[in-house]
Amino acid sequence: METTKFDIADYLDSEEMIAEYLNTVLEDGDSSDLIVAIGHIAKAIGMTKIAEKTGMSRPSLYKALSDGAKPQFGTIMKVLKAIGGQINVKPMSA
Repeated sequence: METTKFDIADYLDSEEMIAEYLNTVLEDGDSSDLIVAIGHIAKAIGMTKIAEKTGMSRPSLYKALSDGAKPQFGTIMKVLKAIGGQINVKPMSA
């Protein structure tokens, strides 16, 4: 039997899937998980396309969105806007 490596980017093929994935990571993950998730979404959409929308180079995007990276908040906001996302804050229930 042959197996292939699982890549979440292969399944992020609609705005709804992307939003659900990002919201799940925001609820359950930490900041490093969020950075990696945004990287997966950018990969699914296409790094070249995201690079054009953000004005960043592809290598800079890969570096900023890699596991263990600590990008500036401005970079995260640029990429979120480029992938069609936004951050909404709602009160936490007690």
